Amino acid sequence: MTKADIVDVIASATGLTKVETEAVVDGFIQTVINAMKEGKNIEIRGFGSFKVKKRKGRIARNPRTGQQVMVDEHYVPIFKVSKELKHVVDENLKKAGG
Repeated sequence: MTKADIVDVIASATGLTKVETEAVVDGFIQTVINAMKEGKNIEIRGFGSFKVKKRKGRIARNPRTGQQVMVDEHYVPIFKVSKELKHVVDENLKKAGG
């Protein structure tokens, strides 16, 4: 499902125009990005949480040459799914799958 598909579904369900809905979806995404850039965590109950995790520096290996390479410490965005969402997806797909 693409962002355009999400906009279509929300626009149909709310009665908003696609332009208005796209502005809301873009606003949500930009808010999440800006919060994570500041190192903030975002929790949406029943859906999941967006967090920023610090990865330590380490020595890695270039798979092509085998040469050792130093990877500096860095931050990565993480999304952790809520237990409720995991359960709903699992139960629904079990029913659909047989």
